[in-house]
Amino acid sequence: MIEVTVRPMSREEFDRWQTDVVDAYAQEQVAAGNWTADEALGRSQEANAALLPQGMATPGMIFLLGVLADGTPIGRLWIGLAHPRGVAHCAYLYDIEVVAERRGQGLGRVLLAAGERVAQERGAHALELNVFGSNTPALSLYGSAGYRVMTQQMRKGLRTSAQPERITR
Repeated sequence: MIEVTVRPMSREEFDRWQTDVVDAYAQEQVAAGNWTADEALGRSQEANAALLPQGMATPGMIFLLGVLADGTPIGRLWIGLAHPRGVAHCAYLYDIEVVAERRGQGLGRVLLAAGERVAQERGAHALELNVFGSNTPALSLYGSAGYRVMTQQMRKGLRTSAQPERITR
């Protein structure tokens, strides 16, 4: 197994990550059909700013970089020690990402486990996350790592028509 350690992000790493995470979240929201492409980047920036009003210094937020033994970065984690919906003793994983060229090598599982250890060391009894339904690799990772579905949102597109349909019984 490849050894991965985590360390706090530097200011420069945090700044680069901020750009990446805002862009990725905007793209996910568009792909999920939640936001239009025109509004997505602005809405993503607003959402991120609301969660991190003091940026890297926002209390209760942890920003970690996963690195190999030689110092090569392989991924990033953003963990909030206070759950966004107030769940007691439950931290929240806002973001986990393995660099594209290292995906599929089991590093996501190692990075996730490292984040879990950090959250537990900081007093969390559980770690919760949200994953988009179309992210099959992430769903597989979380399920195999022991995460279970707590809530689930579902959506069905409904056709629009100028004429209402007749409903018969």
